[in-house]
Amino acid sequence: MSQAAYRTEKDSMGEMKVPDWALWGASTQRAVENFPISGRGIPAEVVHAFGLLKAACAQVNKDLGKLEPTLANAIIDASNEVAQGKHDKHFVVDVYQTGSGTSSNMNANEVIANIVSQKAGKGIGSKEPAHPNDHVNMGQSSNDTFPAAMHIAAAVAIKQNLEPAALGLQKVLDGQAKDWDQIVKIGRTHLMDATPIRVGQVFSGYASAVDMWLCNGAKRSFDEMRTNMPIWGTAVGTGINTHVEFGQRVCGALSKSTGVNFEEAVNHPESQSAKGSFVQASGNLKSSAVALSKIANDIRWLGSGPRCGIFELSLPEIQPGSSIMPGKVNPVICESVIQVAARVIANDAAVTYGGFGGVGSIMELNVAMPLIADAIMDSINLLANVSNVFVDKLLSDLVVNQQRCTDLIDQSLMMVTSLAPKLGYDNAAKLAKQAFTENKTIRQLVQDQNLMEAKELDTLLDPRAMTQPGVD
Repeated sequence: MSQAAYRTEKDSMGEMKVPDWALWGASTQRAVENFPISGRGIPAEVVHAFGLLKAACAQVNKDLGKLEPTLANAIIDASNEVAQGKHDKHFVVDVYQTGSGTSSNMNANEVIANIVSQKAGKGIGSKEPAHPNDHVNMGQSSNDTFPAAMHIAAAVAIKQNLEPAALGLQKVLDGQAKDWDQIVKIGRTHLMDATPIRVGQVFSGYASAVDMWLCNGAKRSFDEMRTNMPIWGTAVGTGINTHVEFGQRVCGALSKSTGVNFEEAVNHPESQSAKGSFVQASGNLKSSAVALSKIANDIRWLGSGPRCGIFELSLPEIQPGSSIMPGKVNPVICESVIQVAARVIANDAAVTYGGFGGVGSIMELNVAMPLIADAIMDSINLLANVSNVFVDKLLSDLVVNQQRCTDLIDQSLMMVTSLAPKLGYDNAAKLAKQAFTENKTIRQLVQDQNLMEAKELDTLLDPRAMTQPGVD
């Protein structure tokens, strides 16, 4: 059928022309025309979550005797096709739409109803045997289905993508911490020379940060998403036009279909009027991004050079770094991680702005939900993907330049720190300044001035001993 042809459909506001091939209806078409904003729809994961949700709702309405079994089964089958991504091209409403997500909920209702109509031989737009509102949306409101789809999409993505990526990254860093624990390097504070530290200790700090913020942050975000499900609240959190067991039963059906233990909200007015769960989850993701950014930034500094920088680390060479400087190689993966962190931090600002206060959450409903959904799914996917890339493209082939670490320790003026208890702080400071002026090492200057016995000097200037005080 030609995509230039149209059919005429009616809704409560009158007639609308809809492309003949489209599975959506008049309500969706109005939204398409009303919101030509970004050219980008709601995240695909939210579309698929709508499929899972509508299938669960139809199953529960069937079990409760509200929906005739044959029609319920047809709606379930059509909804599952949506969940599998078979009809993504028919979800066409811009992400910057009505703040409740009503347009996207109706997009789902109309697509599912028309799939049922097609298969029943009644034709697209006939609303037979399935009506978008009366049957597909039975016992529901956009005000509880759109946020429920947000919860489903985020929880599934965290479980399937972010948590495995975070654990993989933590495992690699922890392994490097163990493998490189015998290598001592100079420490740096304020970007200036400090006392020695083992490379293993540095990477144990990275591994711990990933564990605390990325791994545990993903778990905390997952718990925020799988709980406080708003389904049952319908319009304003009171459950009007639905069965008293509807929310609990839908959560049970979703738990079976996704493997995620979803729980109905304890207080539906709270769940629908504000998006505290998403603000909290997004904050966890932001903390994860900050931790990743610190690690990536450290690694690119430590790999700077190769001749005029620190160069304690050799980063894998994966692409040319310059269109004008032959042979130049840049820390591009680190830069990618840092840019992702910046985006996640910005996404968190959007979620915070839209999720609480007098901006998105007004009276009985949050009206910035499509924005929140888009931002939080972006953060989850970016963190998962960049964590995998960080491992595959950089960390797996990262090398410690052990001789360079040794050479820099020998040259460091801060080796004098271990002599301060013996010589006194002021004398040690003078020694450091003199060593710098005369371009000598601390060891050379102490030997020149016969300030202590050679054996004692060796003991005090042992770099590894400085990294583990009190250990013989």
